[in-house]
Amino acid sequence: MHIQTNFSLKNYNTFGIEAKAKQFVSVSSIDELKEVLTVNHDIFILGGGSNMLLTQDIEKLVVHVNLKGREIVEENDDFAIVKAQAGENWHEFVLWCIDQNFGGIENLSLIPGNVGTTPIQNIGAYGVEIKDTMFSCDALNLKTLEIETFTNAQCKFEYRESVFKNELKNQYIITSVSFKLTKRNHKVSTTYGAIETELKQNGIENPTLKDVSNAVIAIRQSKLPDPKELGNSGSFFKNPIIPKEAYEKAKALHPDMPHYVVSETEVKVPAGWLIEQAGFKGKRFGDAGVHKNQALVLVNYGTATGAEIVALSRNIQQTILEKFGIAIEAEVNII
Repeated sequence: MHIQTNFSLKNYNTFGIEAKAKQFVSVSSIDELKEVLTVNHDIFILGGGSNMLLTQDIEKLVVHVNLKGREIVEENDDFAIVKAQAGENWHEFVLWCIDQNFGGIENLSLIPGNVGTTPIQNIGAYGVEIKDTMFSCDALNLKTLEIETFTNAQCKFEYRESVFKNELKNQYIITSVSFKLTKRNHKVSTTYGAIETELKQNGIENPTLKDVSNAVIAIRQSKLPDPKELGNSGSFFKNPIIPKEAYEKAKALHPDMPHYVVSETEVKVPAGWLIEQAGFKGKRFGDAGVHKNQALVLVNYGTATGAEIVALSRNIQQTILEKFGIAIEAEVNII
């Protein structure tokens, strides 16, 4: 292992923000990870860099978790339990599972980032979340340096939330994640968003896992910028979940406001619709901006700082609160 100093993190965050790490090391095994943690306690853990916005230099040791590998742990005629190491690229892992005819995560195609961060955020798209298929995850306890296994229930998943974002925040490093996926009788989910429309346009009536994945990829590519070409972190904001009464009050003033029923007492309102109605879609403020095709996505046109993107996000939040009486939260971790 080689610890580097004054290391640029520009290529290690999908926003492409220029920030420096006081020290940087990439670890490719659990033994290396333990070795680093034995002598360094004040650290910053870095995965795929896809769900964070750097607003400052990191004045500590940045540990890049680069654990690789995927395997079929267990299988029968109906299911397979597949384990992927934390440093595996998420989209590549999804495509690998589809190639094995393992179903359940095809709707999560093309989400940026690595496998290890998926349970933390309970990532989701097009009606599917990590909690639907995650079997367990292994994580290194930063105090004991022992690997512990967390079941799905122990992760306490909620919408874009988990135990690792709350009571166990900064106490564990996820080293691998296991998923229970179908081998036959796949339950493809095509009702959310524009998947059905995309499939119909391609003349597909009985979609395979690959068909659903291709549809999701096509939709995402039509809406979302490639981080390699335009710095971004995907959806910057969570879709707000609000009391039904609050929604009815807002809808009385804005009759076109869409929603999704969450429960008898709560509804989810698309944050992208709120941002677009507030007039931010496609707007640019220096090199920070809101994407022209998807208002949920904030972008770096080249030299925007993290502080400039944060300022834009707060402007959006304040405007929406004043216009609709609805608070929207950042999904991205602001560092």
